[in-house]
Amino acid sequence: MTQRFTLHPTHPQARLLRQAAEVLGKGGLVAMPTDACYVLACRLGDRDAVERLRAIRGLDERHLLTLMCRDLSELSTYARVDNRQYRFLKEWTPGPYTFVLDATKEVPRRLWNPSRRTIGLRVPDAPVVQGLLGVHGEPVLCSSLILPGEDDPLNEADTIMARLARRIELVLDAGGQGFVPTTVIDLTGDEPVVVRVGCGSIQGMVARETGTSALRVRF
Repeated sequence: MTQRFTLHPTHPQARLLRQAAEVLGKGGLVAMPTDACYVLACRLGDRDAVERLRAIRGLDERHLLTLMCRDLSELSTYARVDNRQYRFLKEWTPGPYTFVLDATKEVPRRLWNPSRRTIGLRVPDAPVVQGLLGVHGEPVLCSSLILPGEDDPLNEADTIMARLARRIELVLDAGGQGFVPTTVIDLTGDEPVVVRVGCGSIQGMVARETGTSALRVRF
C-alpha cells in the first residue's frame, strides 16, 4: 500500500521526515518534491530498490541516475573533484542542477555510466528534501519522475498516488511541482558543458555556443 505524507513546503514536520527516512531505510521507493520537479528516490546501496526504480521509469543500466546530497562535503565522497570543479560547484549549489562527475570507488560499480565511469550528483535547495536527507543520514539515488512514453514529470501528489499506487511505498506531498527537471552540466572534460537546459538558470554561466546542442560554460 502506498502511503502519503502531507508536509509543510518550507517547514516540514520532523515526525514525518523521520517516518519517511524509515521507509527509505527499509528499501522503499519515495516520490518527493524538489527545487525542480518530483523525483523518485531510494537508498543508494539497495540493489532491489534501484532495479524497481529503473523498472518504473523504464530505464536501462546505461541511463545515469542521480545521487542527491545534502552538501558538497557529501558530494566529495562519491565524486573526484579538483579545485576548479569545486569552486564551480560551490558557486552553483544548492540549486536545481545535476552535475556529471567522475565517480569514486564509494559509488557501487553498477551505478556508474558503463562507458564513462561517471555519476550524476546534485545538491537541492528544497526544505523537504534537505530535511529528509538530514534525517536519513546519507545521499539518496533518484531520477525525475517521468513515466515511460511521456515527456513531462508527474507534478501532483494526487496523480502520483493514482498512477503508482502499490508500486511505490510513499509519496511526499508538499504541494504541486513544476514540469521541468534539472539543468545538467558535465564537468568531466577540460571545461563544463551544459548538456540539458532545465529548471536551473544558466544566465551568467554560458561562455559561448558550440554550434551543437551543448553549451560550454566558464569555470
